[in-house]
Amino acid sequence: MSTVAEQLRAGREAKNLTVEQVAEMTKIRTDHLRALEEGNFNVFSAPIYIRGSVKNYASALKLDTAKLLAALEAELKGTQKFSEPPPLSDQKKTIVDEITLMLAKVNWKLGLAGLAILALAVIIGVSIWAWGHHQKTNSLQNLAPARYQPGNAGDTLPLPKH
Repeated sequence: MSTVAEQLRAGREAKNLTVEQVAEMTKIRTDHLRALEEGNFNVFSAPIYIRGSVKNYASALKLDTAKLLAALEAELKGTQKFSEPPPLSDQKKTIVDEITLMLAKVNWKLGLAGLAILALAVIIGVSIWAWGHHQKTNSLQNLAPARYQPGNAGDTLPLPKH
């Protein structure tokens, strides 16, 4: 099976197009088109640019894009530069990183609404409990029946003098 570069070059030549004409059609730089046709992927800084350029190139030439991209993936895995994505940092993940990632995945609108409903339910529950407890511990209900006994007749309040 021919390489992606050979298929792109053959497709362009079959349509009798120059690299400049394809560059005009696809808006891909001519040096990048030549690099693709030579299989020189080191010109590109990241595999995403290679994939996008091959996809646009193949679409412009009316080639089987899915087949070419599958072949490109196999070729990229064979290169040292593009075989796997580089690590974002050299540091190991810590527990703080894991917690931050979990918190970033939380739907805060839904979580806050749930928390508000839970808080309201707790407030209502405590209020009902307190009201019931208050009704049971009414101090006037626990008094024995009493009888009115007037005080001494001389115990009255003095009237103001005018």
